[in-house]
Amino acid sequence: MKTISVSISDLEYNQLGIENDTLSFSEFVDIVSKEISKQTLNKCVRHAEKYGLSKMTIDEISDEVKEVRNAKNNH
Repeated sequence: MKTISVSISDLEYNQLGIENDTLSFSEFVDIVSKEISKQTLNKCVRHAEKYGLSKMTIDEISDEVKEVRNAKNNH
């Protein structure tokens, strides 16, 4: 087994909720993946709010998806 060392700031350490100075690689990947997913979701929400998409109903979203799929199938 190989060991690597990763240095992160105290702020990042706390933001990631890391509680142990020794992690397996899979534990580290899981923690970082969750943080990236959270950031991506927040970015999507901000964009949806910015462009008025967050006010769309489920039916409006379904109609938009159908239109895009139909347009792709007709090309």
